[in-house]
Amino acid sequence: MNIRRLIPAAAVTGAVVLGLTAVTACSSDSSDHKSGGRLDVVASFYPMQFLAERIGGDHVSVTSLTKPGVEPHDLELSPRQTGRLSDADFILYLKGLQPAVDEAIKQSGASHTLDAATLTTLEDHGTETGGEEHGHEHEGDGAGADPHIWLDPVKYTEVAKGVGKSLEKTDPGHAADYRKNTDALVKELGALDTAYRTGLENTGTKTFITTHSAFGYLAERYGLTQEGIAGIDPEAEPSPARISALHSIAEKKKVTTVFFETLASDKTAKTVARDTGLKTGVLDPLEGITDSSKGDDYIEVMKSNLAALRSALGAK
Repeated sequence: MNIRRLIPAAAVTGAVVLGLTAVTACSSDSSDHKSGGRLDVVASFYPMQFLAERIGGDHVSVTSLTKPGVEPHDLELSPRQTGRLSDADFILYLKGLQPAVDEAIKQSGASHTLDAATLTTLEDHGTETGGEEHGHEHEGDGAGADPHIWLDPVKYTEVAKGVGKSLEKTDPGHAADYRKNTDALVKELGALDTAYRTGLENTGTKTFITTHSAFGYLAERYGLTQEGIAGIDPEAEPSPARISALHSIAEKKKVTTVFFETLASDKTAKTVARDTGLKTGVLDPLEGITDSSKGDDYIEVMKSNLAALRSALGAK
C-alpha cells in the first residue's frame, strides 16, 4: 500500500501482541456492554467517529484511535489501543487508509467490525503529477482505489446507511433509535449534497489545485477537476516540471487558488502559489477536527469547504 510513511507490519504485529496480552477479552454481547450499558464503539478516525456518534446517539460510547491533530495516514497504535480492539462491542474503520489500524484489527480477532469501504464503491483517482502517477493502493479492493469516500456526501450517505443497519444488528434492542438517527443524518447529508450541486453549478472555472489529492470523489460528483501538486502527500515537494505544468494549467483554466489542508504544512502550497502568481486557501480533507478547523463537525466543515470552492472557482 502506497500511503505516505507506512508502518512496518512487524512493528504493528508486535504492538498488537503486547496489547492483547495486556487485556482480557470480554464478551461483546449487546446485553453486556462495558460502557455503563452503552455500546462500546471504537472508530478509526474522525469521519468514522462522526457517523458512530450521530447514528449511535445516547446508546454508544465512541472512542477514536486517531486523536485530534494527528495525521491519520501516519497513525501508530499504542499497545493499549490495540488491546482495546478485542474488547470493543463494535469497530468502525476504513480499510486502506491506515495500515496500522488494518493490521491491528486483523490481529485482534475482533468479531464485530465494519469496513466502511464495503458500503460503497471505491474508484481510482490517481493524479497526474509531472509524468508520474500518484494514487492510493487500497488493499483488498484493488490497487489504486481512493479511500476518501467521506468527502462525497452521496457516498458518505451510503456509508451512513450501512453503519445504521450494522448497529441495528449489533444492538437490536435500540434498533428503532438507530434507524431514526440514520434517517435524520441522511436528510442532512442530502441537504449538503443539494447545496454543493447548486452552489457549484455556475462557476468561472471548474479546476482547482490542491496539495493533497483527496478530493477526487468530490470533484467527480460535482463536475470539477482536481489538480494535485505532488500526489497524496500534502508535504511533498513538487518537481520543477510539475510547477511548470501547474502554471500552464492555472493560466488555461483560470485557476485562482492553491489549496492546502489544516493538518499539514502550507509550505508547498505557498511555494506553488508564489511561482504561479496564485492565492492560497484551505480545503479541509476532514481527516480530523482541531481548533483550527473551520467548523465544529463534519457538516460545518463541509459547508466551509463549499464556500472556499465557490470563492476560488468564481461561483455566480
